Amino acid sequence: MLENFNSSQKQALLIYLKTFVSDERLQRFDKVIAERINHMHIVLEDIYQAHNASAVLRSVDCFGIQNVHFIETRNFYKVSDDVALGASQWLTIHRHKNTRQTLTELKQQGFKIVATTPHKNDKTIYDFDVTQKFALVFGTEKEGISQDIFDMADEFVKIPMYGFTESFNISVCAAMCMNEFSNKIRKQIPEPYLSPQEQQDIYTQWLLKSIRKSDLIVKDFILKNT
Repeated sequence: MLENFNSSQKQALLIYLKTFVSDERLQRFDKVIAERINHMHIVLEDIYQAHNASAVLRSVDCFGIQNVHFIETRNFYKVSDDVALGASQWLTIHRHKNTRQTLTELKQQGFKIVATTPHKNDKTIYDFDVTQKFALVFGTEKEGISQDIFDMADEFVKIPMYGFTESFNISVCAAMCMNEFSNKIRKQIPEPYLSPQEQQDIYTQWLLKSIRKSDLIVKDFILKNT
């Protein structure tokens, strides 16, 4: 429905929807949307344990990252609300069926593909340069990233390990990477945030998800403004 709105109609709808939400809620939205990072996207390839993917979503929201891509060539992801704690409703989730096509599209949008895996040319997360916007890719729980990601990645990063265990749980690994990279981005990149248009569109979606019977309110808005 909203995809047919022009920019002025979207702005008018946003203003209208705000009248149905408390000032305290709006202040929270204002604060969060202003800090949302678009410089880094998160990509999850064929995660098959729902609680792992949901835990990653929770961390994505906590670290102020907006965009998550699920590549579902084999496994379809269903949100586990008791783990994600509602985080998914505040994120922009993209679903894909083909790894190579997904990475190609991200590269066309200017994103560097960064895969998390031990590799002969890898860097630690502490040495990684965040200057160029990038998509951070995590593979499936057992096998890790696929050959397609190996072939198409621009860089590889790893977390230094000092014990007998060879890897962290994916949700722990993702949280550690996001913590390190989001801190670097906020300190080093002048404008890593969402564009004004992206902020407006996402803010509107947040309002629609927060207002009871928002579909009826939108229909009423259309009747009054057409």
